Amino acid sequence: MLKGAIAAFAALTSLYQATNVAWADGLDSLPPEERAHYEVVDPAIPLGPTALKDFVAKRPPPWKIGYASTYAGNTWRAAVLDEMTNVLLPKYKEAGLVSELVVTQSDLKDAVQIQQMRQMVDDGVDAIIICCSNVTALNQTIEYAHSKGVPVFSFSGYVTSPYAISATENNAHGGYTAGKWLADEIGGKGNVLLVSGIPGFASSDSFDIGAKKALEAYPDMKIVGNVAGKWTDQVAQVEVQKFLATNPTQVDGIIVQSASENGVLNAVLQSGRDMMPIVLGGEASAACYWRKNPDMVSKSIHFWPPRGDARLVWDVMMRTLEGQGPKIQSILRPALQYTVEDVKEVLKEDCDENSTDWIEPKNDAWWPADVAAKYFERPEDPLAWRPKQ
Repeated sequence: MLKGAIAAFAALTSLYQATNVAWADGLDSLPPEERAHYEVVDPAIPLGPTALKDFVAKRPPPWKIGYASTYAGNTWRAAVLDEMTNVLLPKYKEAGLVSELVVTQSDLKDAVQIQQMRQMVDDGVDAIIICCSNVTALNQTIEYAHSKGVPVFSFSGYVTSPYAISATENNAHGGYTAGKWLADEIGGKGNVLLVSGIPGFASSDSFDIGAKKALEAYPDMKIVGNVAGKWTDQVAQVEVQKFLATNPTQVDGIIVQSASENGVLNAVLQSGRDMMPIVLGGEASAACYWRKNPDMVSKSIHFWPPRGDARLVWDVMMRTLEGQGPKIQSILRPALQYTVEDVKEVLKEDCDENSTDWIEPKNDAWWPADVAAKYFERPEDPLAWRPKQ
């Protein structure tokens, strides 16, 4: 099954690179520098024009927003929720554009998330943000919301419904970047442990496909194990400890999906093995260890900065509600590399290796305003926008 998935990934990526036919209109409407971010992509992500291009909100602001999340159990989720409730909501309330944010958690149950979303629609929300959801399970509910004039926006993962916009990191590109970086970091030869997120979730599976695709170019690289860290340090630490304790095989590097790298670091430290290169995402705890041990790796990678992701989907939602005309169904951001010098700018020498904070891209590089404008037909500052009288 895995070989088939990778073969399909390669074939469809080649088809895109050769013809661009499969994703005409939506993707073709972007400038070349943005289309380049889609060269490595999960083939199931919809990249055509969006049904929300000419969307008109059913009533003027202030708008009531729903946030239907799948769970709240890690540092990434906590940072997202904090950004939405304590940073974005107050700004948009003050501007008279948003009245309230209704938040639900479904504990990873599709049926619960579906019920919560339908209740939001029936209770009069004007838009719904969904996080980390099944790619198809919510499609009927998304269509129901659309029929009631409520647009749906997915982040940290995508959905296939034609009535939603996915504003998210390009997870296949992230995995590919991680795999290539690690292979080069260890000289193109060695054994790799892969620490996934939650298997079956789009962001986790897309990342893994990209990572495995990258390693195909290195015949002397071998994946010797794959465990599920579930994007949670405590879980990842236990699973990696189990693997290292029961598999004497040499491990030359570890590819890990945030938020799990601090758990992986602790597992290696407690195993008695020499520290090997580990793909670090954005956890400040792991970055603190790196700051104190700068020779551990040459670079780290922003895959899905939580506050950046929250601002991305919020911005796309607001622009759509304001009638700015999104051009494409899936707005994807590429992985961004950063250095230990970047870490030193935000973490002091006495930083906390148990911090629950995250390192974010500098200068809002995840979704700068000049880039956002390229994804909309009629772009303007969403916070300064006001309804025409």
